[in-house]
Amino acid sequence: MIKNKKILVVGAGGFIGGHLVKRLLENDNSIIASDIKPKEYWFQDFDNAENHYSMDMKEINNCRKIVKNIDYVFNMACNMGGMGFIENNKAECMQSVLINTNLLIACKEEGIKRYFFSSSACAYNKSKQQEVFIEGLKESDAYPADPEDGYGWEKLFSERMCRHFMEDYNIEVRIARYHNIYGPFGTYDGGREKAPAALCRKVIYAKENNENKIDVWGDGKQTRSFLFIDDCIEGTLRLFESDFSEPVNIGSDEQVSINQMIDLIEDISKIKKLKRDYQLDKPKGVRGRSSNNDLVKKVLNWSFKIKLKDGLKITYEWMNSEINKHGSNLSRFTKS
Repeated sequence: MIKNKKILVVGAGGFIGGHLVKRLLENDNSIIASDIKPKEYWFQDFDNAENHYSMDMKEINNCRKIVKNIDYVFNMACNMGGMGFIENNKAECMQSVLINTNLLIACKEEGIKRYFFSSSACAYNKSKQQEVFIEGLKESDAYPADPEDGYGWEKLFSERMCRHFMEDYNIEVRIARYHNIYGPFGTYDGGREKAPAALCRKVIYAKENNENKIDVWGDGKQTRSFLFIDDCIEGTLRLFESDFSEPVNIGSDEQVSINQMIDLIEDISKIKKLKRDYQLDKPKGVRGRSSNNDLVKKVLNWSFKIKLKDGLKITYEWMNSEINKHGSNLSRFTKS
């Protein structure tokens, strides 16, 4: 893995960014970490990194200042959350194109040789995701383009921007299409949380309050695959050090329905089976989405190792500890 490099991680105060910084520091790299959030809202920060709090990378002057004397850049920054946030904040999500564009301009000016962009499965054509338990999405399924409105378009556009900067200015780009990353040190309340965290929280609260019912967005039949954060970081670093410059899936192909995931969390919590109040008027996204991992296995010799039940157990136990310490006031983890 990468060692003894000076690396900029943008979005370092976020969920994936924080775990990435931790891993890069363990490999004896010098890390410059930036995020738009103030210090108290970072999921993780590390004293042995150079941390830049409250730094808006949509401003090109900030990008120009922070990329000086850097070896590599990881762009993990975007304004996003779970499906409720994505569907109701399309303009906010789209503005993240400024981060990627201005960072690339600054990297071109500074002569940065390698650049990582964190894309998303939301870039895939929605017409291929209208049934439950679909076949995994191949990288070619992003075209013809019809991605998730707002957030998905931002990711697909930014992928193209990376490609053209590589073609025109010889910046080596690496692009990961992440599929529903979850795990400890992430958002689990406040409106930006994704399904694994939201459902773990609901089950924890039901158990603590002796309730027999939880709310479920949609009919519970919609399907997804979910990738544990440790596998995500391993796949990300393998991709970054590879010679592969096209977008590639970093995800699991262990596809489950939301109902099946609730079953797993109930087993982990040792709670009696809960009634499910299906809220059909809530945002629920596409009917089915999963990762086809043929390409990533071929070019990186990588596949996920942590099964969903095992990853959910780790996530549930961390969240249970956090809720016991902090209660339901989790604004420190939810500021944009």
